[in-house]
Amino acid sequence: METSPAGKGITISQLALAWLLAPGEHIVPILGTRSTARVEENAHAADIALGPTDFTAIGEVLPTGGFGARYAEGNVPTWI
Repeated sequence: METSPAGKGITISQLALAWLLAPGEHIVPILGTRSTARVEENAHAADIALGPTDFTAIGEVLPTGGFGARYAEGNVPTWI
């Protein structure tokens, strides 16, 4: 298991999911994985509490929020 930059002993995926879940119950990440072990691992992200120090550290690593687009230019799907 890779540990997060915050030293919490969690995977990067768990950190990302905990960050998505932090604002409240109106966010529901849809996970994609090929293994049951990863589903179980990622489900534990709901138990991770991120505090102000964690958000500051994340902001220092990703000052603009993230890198890259989900789809390459020209391949963005059109949603109806």
